[in-house]
Amino acid sequence: MSTRILIVEDEEALTLLLRYNLEAEGFIVDSAARGDEADLRLQEQVPDLVLLDWMLPALSGIELCRRIRARRETERLPVIMLTARGEEGDRIRGLGTGADDYIVKPFSVPELLARVRALLRRAKPAHVANLLVAGDIELDRVSHRIRREGREIHLGPTEFKLLEFLMQSPGRVFSREQLLDGVWGHDVYIDERTVDVHVGRLRKALNRPRQSDPIRTVRGSGYSFDEMFEADAE
Repeated sequence: MSTRILIVEDEEALTLLLRYNLEAEGFIVDSAARGDEADLRLQEQVPDLVLLDWMLPALSGIELCRRIRARRETERLPVIMLTARGEEGDRIRGLGTGADDYIVKPFSVPELLARVRALLRRAKPAHVANLLVAGDIELDRVSHRIRREGREIHLGPTEFKLLEFLMQSPGRVFSREQLLDGVWGHDVYIDERTVDVHVGRLRKALNRPRQSDPIRTVRGSGYSFDEMFEADAE
């Protein structure tokens, strides 16, 4: 699952616990310990969901949530607020600021994961669906199987993740840097040309003679999964 979650939490131990459990579920996890740091990150890259602590250094979670809702790029971004404030008035204030859900510390990690999945199902169903289908291609996240016109296609783990990432946002053009970040991870430092190598392998596995290429090369920009399968392969 190539779904990105941003943890905004100044308790290092809790951040590590959340990161461990979320990554075990297949999520890509970033973190920030300060509200102002998280605000800058959100302006650079929008994740799929934010876990947001109420009490943060420099910029509170409440104020950051207000800013998230005020920007067009993030106004629909799912936000779960984490806080030690359990009074009804605090919950009302948190939800009134724009949080989609509210969890009081200490909390059950399995419950948190269930709420994350439930919120993603409502906000971004393609990110949690077990089966992605586009044109004549089917990608099963559970069995890690791919079929095209009934033919089973065998991919390496990186090519599988690359195809999954592209199929989640058909028609959207991703730069090589964005693909490196989304498929390989934010903290992995490899050459952008690596993307071209794996796209080539993916195309070779997917396409037979006279079959249209679903991977579109956008010169000077990057790659996209073409909804109409009308690509100009390099």
